[in-house]
Amino acid sequence: MSFILGISCFYHDSAAALIKDDEIIYASQEERFSRKKHDAGFPDKSIRYILSKYGLKLSEIDYIVFYEKPFLKFERILETHIAYSPFGFKSFLHSIPLWIKDKLFQKNILFNELKKIDIDFKEKNKIKFSDHHLSHAASSFYPSPFKEAAFLTLDGVGEWTTTSYGYADDSNLNFDCQIQFPHSLGLLYSAFTYYLGFKVNSGEYKLMGLAPYGEPKYTNLIFKELIAT
Repeated sequence: MSFILGISCFYHDSAAALIKDDEIIYASQEERFSRKKHDAGFPDKSIRYILSKYGLKLSEIDYIVFYEKPFLKFERILETHIAYSPFGFKSFLHSIPLWIKDKLFQKNILFNELKKIDIDFKEKNKIKFSDHHLSHAASSFYPSPFKEAAFLTLDGVGEWTTTSYGYADDSNLNFDCQIQFPHSLGLLYSAFTYYLGFKVNSGEYKLMGLAPYGEPKYTNLIFKELIAT
């Protein structure tokens, strides 16, 4: 019997999930416990509930997996700022100190947070990091009933990838193509969300809900000016 604890946090909608052998047996967003909408903090309450519900200690968890690789993400942020300097210098001054102080040391942060839950937890090497879009594809394919499938992932941006597709079979995820930042359908959608006065990473569903009531009179302009085919 093996257990994997999955953790997503520090961006938006923090969550935790527990896998027993090859089955997801529990998953929850932290906001369900904290009552803070889109809670981005460490999912302390979710993890405590999971451990309590299944009578587990962190020492009994085989792997604790974070949903992306911080060093690759920092590489993308740093290279982007350099490539587009001096534009975005204000953003650079705001974001880089946060990375150097905290985010580059994500493993230490996660370890310290986990020790608050279980003071006896000492196995830092159990904490692993998965590529962002690999996490997306895995969370879709592995719990599915299929032995093989094609997969497609789209979001704002992970480390570098914004869209990927490939083929999955048994325990393998094979990526055939990856579109990389700054080319992103998800970020384009967020840009329109912001332009219309909604909050990014929060109001996108409102834009989706309003879409059927609009008229597609800007479609050709968007394809002409914003999208390369």
